[in-house]
Amino acid sequence: MARTLRALTRLMGWACVLIGLLHVALGNAATPGAGSAGPTIDSWGRFMGAAFAGYGLAWLWAARQRPIPAQVVRWLAGVFLLGGVGRLVSLAVHGRPHGFQIVLTVIELALPPVFFWLADAEERAARSHAEAVPAER
Repeated sequence: MARTLRALTRLMGWACVLIGLLHVALGNAATPGAGSAGPTIDSWGRFMGAAFAGYGLAWLWAARQRPIPAQVVRWLAGVFLLGGVGRLVSLAVHGRPHGFQIVLTVIELALPPVFFWLADAEERAARSHAEAVPAER
């Protein structure tokens, strides 16, 4: 489980950095259905892309720690979950968005529980190893 946590944490980090940078570079063109949204939404989207890239860097920072800090993983996963909840609110208030946004909503609601479940896997493994070492002597 610790390997799975490390792999998913890295994957999450790189995906968020790349998606964020794509939004900074492409603006409205990076969001399906938003091509004609205008300069205000373009400006907002590029800013949020930079913030999302920073969010991805936080995931990558966590992935480099030994062990990966469970509390950090829970907070980062909680932020991701909040994004999915925000999409649900938008769906309820404004209706169905582009189909790709529905796919993202499913990912944003399904992945955080996996991270919550795996969050302390590496800390548990480190504790188990530390407890086993004295017994081997």
